[in-house]
Amino acid sequence: MSAENRRAAREGETPRVRRRPRDRRAQIAAASAEAFGALGYHGVSMEDIASRLDITSTALYRHYPSKYALFREEALRLSALSAEAVRLPPALASSTAAHQLQHIVDALIAKSITNRRSAALLRWQSRYLEPDDYQILIEHLVRTYAVLGKLLGETRNDLDGADRAVLATAALSVIGSISDHHVSVPARALANLLRSACAAVFEADLPPIRDEPEPVGTSEVPLTFKHELLLKRAIELFHERGYPNVSVEDIATAAGLPASSAVYRFYRGKGDILAAAFRRAADRVSAAIGPAIAESDGPEQALTTLIELYVAGSFEERELTFVYYAEISNVPADDRTVLRNIQRLNVEEWAKLLAGVRPELTAAEARVLVHAALALVVDLGQWLGPDNPICDRSRVTRLMQVILFGRPAA
Repeated sequence: MSAENRRAAREGETPRVRRRPRDRRAQIAAASAEAFGALGYHGVSMEDIASRLDITSTALYRHYPSKYALFREEALRLSALSAEAVRLPPALASSTAAHQLQHIVDALIAKSITNRRSAALLRWQSRYLEPDDYQILIEHLVRTYAVLGKLLGETRNDLDGADRAVLATAALSVIGSISDHHVSVPARALANLLRSACAAVFEADLPPIRDEPEPVGTSEVPLTFKHELLLKRAIELFHERGYPNVSVEDIATAAGLPASSAVYRFYRGKGDILAAAFRRAADRVSAAIGPAIAESDGPEQALTTLIELYVAGSFEERELTFVYYAEISNVPADDRTVLRNIQRLNVEEWAKLLAGVRPELTAAEARVLVHAALALVVDLGQWLGPDNPICDRSRVTRLMQVILFGRPAA
C-alpha cells in the first residue's frame, strides 16, 4: 500500500486505485541513479528508492532482484552513453575531422546535461561494480577515448598519443564535472560554456613531458604523532577501499595502534575522521585565497597563484583530493552542511577573481568553470594514473588555466 493510501485508510477515506505506470521500470532506474549519485551506493537501500517513488519495496523487487542489479544497470547505462555519443551518423562520414569532433563533443555535452543529476554515480561510485561489470565500463570508456584521440590527431598533427590522451581526458572531465555541483545555468548557455571550454582544451599547447619524475614532498608522519598518523592512514584506506569498506579496526591496525579503542582517544568515530579529512582539504583551499589576493597585482595573477597552490597541494595529498570528491555523501550530516558551505564560499571567491578576468561570464558561469578546473586534477589522476608523467604538475596547471581563462595565463 502506498503512503497516500495508508493515510486514506487511517482517515477513513476510500483509497485511490492507482494503475501501474507503463514506464515504472524507467522511473525506478532514474530514481535509483539519483539516489546513488547523491548518497553513494552503500548509503542507499531498496526501501529508500521505493519511498522516493511512493511504492513498496516489494513492488520494487518485482522489477529488480537486488540493489546491485539496479546499480549495475544504471552505471553501465551511463557509461554506454559516451560510447553512443562517439558513434558518428552516416551523414557525417565524409565530413572533416573538425566537424566530426564538434558533433561528438556536442553529443557528449547533451547527454551529460540530460543525465546531470545521476552521473555522479558513474564518476564516484563505479569502483563498487563487480570486476566483470567494471570491465564493461572500461570498454565503453576505451571506445570513447579511441574516437576522440583519433579525431584530435587528425585535427592537430602536432599531438602525439600521450598528448591526445591528456586532452581527451581533460575535455571529458570538463563535460562530466557538472554532476559534481548544482550551479544553475540555462541548458543552452551551459552547453555553450562547456563547448567553449572543450575547444580551449583541444587547442591547448601542453608543456613538454619531463625526462625525470617531479620531486614530491614527503608527507611521512612521525609515529609519535598519533592524531596525524591516524588521519593519514584513514585517508589512505578510504582512497584504496572506499569509506564503507573500512572499519575503525582497519584504521587502528594501519596506524600501529594496539586496539581500535585507542582511536576513540582522538576521534569520536569513523565519521569524525572523515569529517576531519574534509576540513583539511577545504582549509587548504580557503587558507590560500587571502594571501594570494593580497600579494597579487590583479585577479589574473591571484587566480594563477591559487591554481599553482591547488595543484601543488593536490599532488602532495592525492588520496585526500580523491576522497574529498568521492566520499562527501558519507560525511555526517551536520559536518556535511558546514563543509559544503565552506566549499561554496571557496568556489565563489575563485569565481569572483575569474569574473574580473572574464567580465563576459555570469557569476553562475564562472562558478561552473571553477568547478570544472578543480575537478580536473582528480580526474586526470584517476583515469591516467596518479604518477603518470604525461599529466604532471605543469601540464595540469596549464589545463586549469585554459579551462578558466580560455587560454594560458598571461
